[in-house]
Amino acid sequence: MERKPLDTLIGKSGLWVSRNGRLHGVKKCETSQKYIRIEMDCGDIITVRNSRNSSSARALRTHKFHKPCKRCRLSEDRINEFSKNISRKDENEIKIVHSFRLKPENTNHKTDLDVAEVARIAKVSPSNIHNQPKAGTNSTSANNPKSLPESSRRDSSPSNPGNNSKAKKTSSQPQPKSKKTEFTPLQKNRILSLLGPGEMISFSKEKRSFAELESTLTLQRKKDIREMYEDSRENLLGKLERTITEFFVDMGFLEVKSPILIPFEYMERMGVGEDKKLSEQIFRVGDNMCLRPMLAPGLYNHLRKFDNVLPDPVRIFEIGPCYRKESDGNSHLEEFTMLNFCQMGSNCTRDELEYLIKELLDFLGIEFEIVADSCMVYGDTIDVMHKNMELSSAVVGPVPMDMDWGVNKPWIGAGFGLERLLKAKHDFKNIKRAARSESYYNGISI
Repeated sequence: MERKPLDTLIGKSGLWVSRNGRLHGVKKCETSQKYIRIEMDCGDIITVRNSRNSSSARALRTHKFHKPCKRCRLSEDRINEFSKNISRKDENEIKIVHSFRLKPENTNHKTDLDVAEVARIAKVSPSNIHNQPKAGTNSTSANNPKSLPESSRRDSSPSNPGNNSKAKKTSSQPQPKSKKTEFTPLQKNRILSLLGPGEMISFSKEKRSFAELESTLTLQRKKDIREMYEDSRENLLGKLERTITEFFVDMGFLEVKSPILIPFEYMERMGVGEDKKLSEQIFRVGDNMCLRPMLAPGLYNHLRKFDNVLPDPVRIFEIGPCYRKESDGNSHLEEFTMLNFCQMGSNCTRDELEYLIKELLDFLGIEFEIVADSCMVYGDTIDVMHKNMELSSAVVGPVPMDMDWGVNKPWIGAGFGLERLLKAKHDFKNIKRAARSESYYNGISI
C-alpha cells in the first residue's frame, strides 16, 4: 500500500483519527512544509507533523477507528463510507472474528470461544471485538460449564482433583523477574545529550523506562537553565573570549581582526595548495576565495605591516571564527573559535613562548603538559596537551614560508581552540556542548 502523507489522506476523506481512536470531521486544514494545523468540527485544534508513518496516518490508510466523536456529529453516511474502505487483510481478520463470535441464539454450541480466545486467533485486542452479547442474555457464559469446550470441562471438573492441585502448585510458584530496561541506540544518544555536565548513567543498571528517564532529565535541564539565567546570563564561549582578550591586552599585546573570507592564494602561501591533501578540508567560496581555516594568514600580514611601526617586540593577537572540514569526533568542529598570538623581534625564544602559554593556562585554571611534535605547515612544533586532547600547537620561528609573507625577523606564536579550552575546563564529554549551538547553552541541553 502506498504511504501517502497526512495532508493527502485528510484531503481525500475529510476526516481525522486521533490517538485515542476517535473519528473526527475536519473543518479546516492548513499545511506548511513540515506541519499540519487541523481544526475539527467539534472545535478542537491540533498541530502535527505531515508524516507518512504516524499512527494517525496508518489509521486513515486502513480506515480503522474506535468510535466517532459525538461533538463532531458525523452523519451515518460519512461513517459508513469511511468504514467500507478497509484492506483485504482487515476484512479477513473481521471474518475470523465473526466466525467465532458468541451466538446468544445457540447456547449449546460447543465450538464457541470466549472473547480472549477470539482475540488470540484473530490477532486483535479483546477491546476491538464488537457486538458481544449483553449481560443478562442467555448467551454462552463462563459460569455455564456446558458452554465450555469439552477439554476445558474436563480440566475444571471436581472429579479431577489432580489437575486442581497442580493448578494450585503452579499459582504458588514465584513470578519471573521483570526484564531489565532495554534502550535503542537512538534512545541512548538522546539520554546522553540530556545529561548535565559531569553527570553519568549506566544503561545496564537503569530501571526507569526511556519515557520516564527522558521526562526527568528534561525537567532538570529546564531548572538548570532558569538557575543559570538568575546567576550570570553570560555565554561561556563569549565570556572566555572576553577573559582572554583582557589577559593579552594586559600583557601588552595589540588585538587585531582580520577578514573571514580570504583569497585561496593565502593558503597556497601557507603551503596548503590544491595539490595538498589538507586543501580538501578547506571550504571554498567560488574559484578564488575560501573561509579561513586558521588565523595565521591575517597575523602574517599584520606582522609585516606593523614592523618598524610598533615598538620592539611587536606583539599582536586575534580571536575569531575559523572553518575546516573536520573529521567526526568529540573534539572536532567544522566551525570553531581560534586564539592566535604572535611576538616578533627580540626575546623570541622557546622559554618565552612556554612562559606565555603557562601564564595563560594558569590564568584560566586549566592543567596541561607540553610535548614536541611536527606538522606539515610549520615543521617542528610544541603541542600543548590536556590529558589526550591537543589544546594548542605552538611554533618558534623563523620558518621557510616567512619569506613569502615578507617577514624576516624571529618570532614565536601559538594557536588555541576556545571550544577545546572550555571542554577541558568544564569536563564536557562532547565539544559540541562548548560550541556555537542551537542545542546546548553553556553545556546544558536546551
